[in-house]
Amino acid sequence: MNYLNTDILIVGGGLGGVAAALAALKAGRRVVLTEQYQWLGGQLTSQAVPMDEHAWVEQFGVTASYRKLREGIRDYYRAWYPLTEEARAKSDLNPGAGLVSRLCAEPKVAVAVIDALLAPYLGTGRLTVLQPAIPVEAEVSGTRITSVTVRDARTSELTQITAGFVLDATETGELLPLVGAEYVTGSESREQTGEPSAPETASPDNMQAFSWCFAIDHVPGDNTIEKPRDYDYWRNYEPEFWGAPMLSLTGPDPRTLEIVTREFTPTIDDDPLALTADQSQAAGDRELWTFRRILARKLFTDGHFDSDIVLVNWPMIDYLEGSIIDSPAPEKHLEGARQLSLSMFYWLQTEAPRPDGGKGWPGLRLRGDVTGTTDGLAQAPYIRESRRIKAEYTVVENDLSVAVRGSGKPSTFFDSVGVGMYRIDLHPSTCGDNYIDVPSVPFEIPLGALIPVRLENLLPAGKNVGTTHLTNGAFRLHPVEWNIGEAAGWLAAFCLERAIEPRAVRNTPSILKEFQTLLAGAGVELHWPDITGY
Repeated sequence: MNYLNTDILIVGGGLGGVAAALAALKAGRRVVLTEQYQWLGGQLTSQAVPMDEHAWVEQFGVTASYRKLREGIRDYYRAWYPLTEEARAKSDLNPGAGLVSRLCAEPKVAVAVIDALLAPYLGTGRLTVLQPAIPVEAEVSGTRITSVTVRDARTSELTQITAGFVLDATETGELLPLVGAEYVTGSESREQTGEPSAPETASPDNMQAFSWCFAIDHVPGDNTIEKPRDYDYWRNYEPEFWGAPMLSLTGPDPRTLEIVTREFTPTIDDDPLALTADQSQAAGDRELWTFRRILARKLFTDGHFDSDIVLVNWPMIDYLEGSIIDSPAPEKHLEGARQLSLSMFYWLQTEAPRPDGGKGWPGLRLRGDVTGTTDGLAQAPYIRESRRIKAEYTVVENDLSVAVRGSGKPSTFFDSVGVGMYRIDLHPSTCGDNYIDVPSVPFEIPLGALIPVRLENLLPAGKNVGTTHLTNGAFRLHPVEWNIGEAAGWLAAFCLERAIEPRAVRNTPSILKEFQTLLAGAGVELHWPDITGY
């Protein structure tokens, strides 16, 4: 057993964990950051998902440190990649020209930028990163966590860490059951939350599907993989509401639920500079090749890349057969999701309809070098829904819904610690729900959603904040997770400096004002301008 002592322990090195670490380190604190996978960055890197963001992201609505991450990715391409002069000159360069985001890029580039942001603190020794490490045990005395033990995923070596504050930045709220925190899973009932889109009956097992993403390109030749073990099962798999087998290009439109057939054109010859992602107007998923494209070959000198590179995070790989949270068989579901994704890729290679009337694109390749794996899939599953703390304040649909509020004007909270914006966007669920898509107002992030009802030195730093099953659909995206983590990091450091508890910060007006002033000075936007949601 190894032993470490630090000011702030952050368990989970996703976007929220990285943002929390940077904030605490800027505040002068010592930090231990643990992460299960080989890359820091979570949904942006080990899960390989390009940034999902709101329509105003280039002007406002994110923290200064998140903007530094975004601009760092663009600068990395300008410094090291052979961009065309026209592409290099674009201040809002989108290396993938994907239609899901104004910044679609390779996950390994995001890794390089994240590592660079943390490098100065690793050099001083104030930051210790334990990787790959999984939390396995915790000790709690009264309302305070006294230690957390993590296990090295390669050697099984244990390290016990004591800290003044512990932040849970894991993808599924892994720390919450270990420390005995009060938490919620799945969907609440309408009676519990007052939300018009909530079901009549609560269902703790009803969670958004997770997906195992993968990166592909298309080159001449036959790159067909071996038929996946469970291909025949997934080839005939058709949820009641889907309108077609999932291994197809047909399925529900997330916003209208209309059954639509999408296009898939690996040979597309488009102009990437002419494309602009705008989620306020359209999801951009009618042509799947450009939907989550993370590298557009025509933005680089002629012949440097043989193909575009595309990240497959499509409705067809949403795994609906069960959850991995508080599940008796998480490994079964993880492997099931992997088999579904491999089966989707094999179907694209062998059966997907082509414009010439033929079937299959055998030139498609899995790009494990892009995702950092040998099998071509992402290192980790893409998690949309976590355990969620029971918080001093829980954000509900009525706080965010344009229809319920009767206006698209921003939603405000007296204890704002940041801002976010995304539609209440829920993927199909493990208990058979179809998409839920509710137009949302721009919202502030209330500090009350970061404060557990009982434990004093535990803070959530990701998707495990005080939201409901529904509002999690607006809080789960990249910039909001980063902002939550950044606020949690500053809050932990602020509380240590003043020897006070987080709930005292929220409930003491003068101290809350002091903390909000600190956040604003650090580049955290606390309020929206006069805009309207969508």
